[in-house]
Amino acid sequence: MEKVQFDKFLLNCKTDEDILEFARKYIIHGIPYVFKNREDDFYEFRNRIGKQFSINYYQVYIVGSGKLGFSYLKGTEFNYDSDIDVAIVSEELYDKYLNYVRDFQYSLEQSKERLVEKEYKDYIRFLKYMAKGWMRPDLLSIKMEDGDLKTEWFNFFKHISYDRSEVGNYKISGGVYKNYNYLEYYTVNSLKEYKKILKVDKEIKNE
Repeated sequence: MEKVQFDKFLLNCKTDEDILEFARKYIIHGIPYVFKNREDDFYEFRNRIGKQFSINYYQVYIVGSGKLGFSYLKGTEFNYDSDIDVAIVSEELYDKYLNYVRDFQYSLEQSKERLVEKEYKDYIRFLKYMAKGWMRPDLLSIKMEDGDLKTEWFNFFKHISYDRSEVGNYKISGGVYKNYNYLEYYTVNSLKEYKKILKVDKEIKNE
């Protein structure tokens, strides 16, 4: 689907249910643009990530411009400078990292750990994402590497980036959603914000 058509279909969504169906059909479901005509490679890519984190392949999604062929928020086409954004939907994996964050938070409150100003801002940023039901372990504070969870996460996605996996010559980043509802909610909210922008642009053109 071209971005012009994408915008048109989104503007035609009248209700929240319409936007949810739009999100499911065009963003979450289906073969990603980066794997167009390569369904077997898409399976192998998802399965590779699934095995790494002991989850099922169907819990691995590609979102962003790698899924659509463009970024609707940035207004840019997918190209070799684009990242591949992977969304893993696993409550078990999410809780594994949440336990990690919990222990660190207790250490902070007991003054066993301290953060300088930049580290504190990064940590607050991480917690804001986590409050929305998703997290990126590679954004954890450098002081939270006990057990090498952050390092393992970062190294794995680095290992499958840039022609070292089925996806091709792209940098790959990953995030973990607590469950499928959080992925849908995040996607729908993003679409609602984008629809507001489209409506304003349309009104300006019609003036």
